[in-house]
Amino acid sequence: MAETLVMEVPNFLFPILLLLPVLYLILKHFKASKSPPIPPGPFSWPILGNLLQIGENPLATLTQFGQTYGPLFSLKLGSQRVVVASSSAVAMEILKTQDRLLCGRYVPHAAPAKSREHNGLSVAWIVECNETWKYLRTLCRSILFSSKAIESQVCVREERVRKMVKYIVSMEGKPLKVRDITFAMIFNMLGNIFLSVDLIDFEQESEAGGMSGVLRSVMEVVAAPNLSDLYPLLGQLDLQGLRKKSMEIYKKFCTMFEATIKERRERNRGDTQSQKDFLDALICNGSSDEQINMLLFELISAGTDTSSSTIEWAMTELIKNPKCMKIVQEELTREIIQDMVTESHLSKLPYLQACVKETLRLHPPAPFLLPRRAIESCQVMNYTIPKDSQVLVNVWAIGRDPKSWKDPLVFKPERFLDSSFDFKGNDFEFLPFGGGRRICAGMPMAAKHVPLVVASFIRFFDWSLPYGKDPNDLNMSAEYGITLMKEEPLILIPKVKS
Repeated sequence: MAETLVMEVPNFLFPILLLLPVLYLILKHFKASKSPPIPPGPFSWPILGNLLQIGENPLATLTQFGQTYGPLFSLKLGSQRVVVASSSAVAMEILKTQDRLLCGRYVPHAAPAKSREHNGLSVAWIVECNETWKYLRTLCRSILFSSKAIESQVCVREERVRKMVKYIVSMEGKPLKVRDITFAMIFNMLGNIFLSVDLIDFEQESEAGGMSGVLRSVMEVVAAPNLSDLYPLLGQLDLQGLRKKSMEIYKKFCTMFEATIKERRERNRGDTQSQKDFLDALICNGSSDEQINMLLFELISAGTDTSSSTIEWAMTELIKNPKCMKIVQEELTREIIQDMVTESHLSKLPYLQACVKETLRLHPPAPFLLPRRAIESCQVMNYTIPKDSQVLVNVWAIGRDPKSWKDPLVFKPERFLDSSFDFKGNDFEFLPFGGGRRICAGMPMAAKHVPLVVASFIRFFDWSLPYGKDPNDLNMSAEYGITLMKEEPLILIPKVKS
């Protein structure tokens, strides 16, 4: 039968049939050549890609690549394509012009939200801006981050700051880690906004193994080089055990909420009116325990880690720049007569606010933001970003770009006094909270408690370095993970102002 069919094909068609595959490849190549090329980048080795060129400091390496290959470049990490933006113009293209096509989320394999069942519960790591994401963002915005919600939380924030000040007074003359103090205060502030309870104490955070150590462990595990990220085919094997470790830490973190959630469900049974906090609202909205755990984990870990890091960097810069510290002190003395700094004072403290903005410019808490993913191929700055590429915006490099900032490496708060630059995602030269659909939802809250804490530190205490250390000798090196932490924790000795 097969022979009969072959004989029926005219002889002159055989050359055409043989040429069809060649013609197909030529047409495919011709079609592909019409698309702009992918962004340039360093030579990529087979299998390894550019892994050997990244080194121990990815932030410095990728910033240098941006200077060498241009403000939009690409590289391969294992089998994964990574595209990096390093200028305000490219950032605007990614976060505004092509935001719809580049708003997907690249989720590290070690992240608790990587699995399908957990990803649908996540607001930060959910892979697409779908209806679930819109619902969770709207829920968080209306209950936590709207103007009305922020106003209703004033007393909680101010009371936690008062407790922090009281604790520092009790520790006068003793060396304190600024990061630990602020972490504990913000953790409890969020604990009261979310659950109406204090979750930790200051003494606990000063001990090894405090909650800051637990959350930091998650950040380090998620940010660690992972074969499952470099070669997704190996993802299910978890060869380094990083996903297993992160899930163990996540479950340990969630155990601290179990009793509170159970008690609240019983108390709210049949009562949908008495919504006192975020947990009440989630229960009344029918959220499962898993959903509640995921949201609390993401919101608390993101809020405490980034805010405590920013406050530590702000105090470091002010200690290192005594002229700036003196101006802040004079402003606080002039504007605040009461025994406590309140949020109503913040609008009267322009230089302090400028110091916070300058800190965010030089030390953005998430130097690459959270990684985005191209949900479709698209064109940016005459280049093609292929579908499923990981997309990073180097806001650390953008904040230090000499084309946008005069004396970019100098801590100069004055640059913000007569400037309209703000961190709400519309000024692409200054993006500490990101922009577009994925802009940090907690920005309105951070904009309140970060300056409030810094103002309280400086209004009520004089700070000195231990052992007579010279401020000029402060180590300004950063430790890069998902967030940018000071490599050497800032240790200061408080003296209560008379």
